Parts: sequence; C-alpha cells; structure tokens
Amino acid sequence: MTAGVQVAVLCGIAVVLILLAMWIVSRVNGTPEKRERKRRLNVNRHGRLGDAMISEATDETLYYFYSVRGVHYTASQDVSRLREYLPVDPHRLIGVAGLKYSSKNPANSILVCEEWSGLREPNGSSQEPAASAQ
Repeated sequence: MTAGVQVAVLCGIAVVLILLAMWIVSRVNGTPEKRERKRRLNVNRHGRLGDAMISEATDETLYYFYSVRGVHYTASQDVSRLREYLPVDPHRLIGVAGLKYSSKNPANSILVCEEWSGLREPNGSSQEPAASAQ
C-alpha cells in the first residue's frame, strides 16, 4: 500500500470512530428531561428519607429546605413534568413534607417523582366523605 492509501484508510477509520463516539454519547446522555427523570428515580430507589419544609410552591417549582447531619440545604425541584402528582393549587403544599436524598450527595434530593411522593395531603383535602349528622 502506498502512503496516500494508508492515510486515506486511517482518516476513514478516524471518521467512523468519531461518529461512533458521538452516537454513544448521545445515547448515554439523552435529553435533559431523560437525565432528570433518571436522577429522580435513582434518588427514589437508593435515597434516604428525611423531612423538609416547603417554603414556596409555584406551578412549576417547589422550593424547600432541609438538614442532613447538621448541614442545612436549600433546594428546589422542577415539577413541571410531574403536575399529575400535585394538587391543583400547589400553594397548599407549603409546610412539612418528606424528602429523599442521596446518601453520597445529600444536596441531591427530591420531594416527588413518578414512583414516590413525600408531599403531605393539604389540610381539609381528605378524600373521605364527611360523617353525616343524624
């Protein structure tokens, strides 16, 4: 083989390897929504339970704070993709809630995901019918 043919073959192999690497990276990382869903489910499956205080709630974000081993954390969770797990009026969630956090990184926490919710029932929203006065 001549030197020109060898260079062409090596360039072709390099292009194929670069395209393969790009394809693998795009498959592994996925979209930001998929990465966030994976993070939530991972914290749910492997996380520890704790208590949090929701300080503010909007239609798309829950703001909360909590303490783990004497360290205080302030966090927020984007819940725009989890609206079906929230009440119609998210402002009623302000108060105490359960949370799950990663034992390896306590700053990585969730209040709600597709498989679990630490949100407490707002006062007065019980699904049980009121006892009738007889």
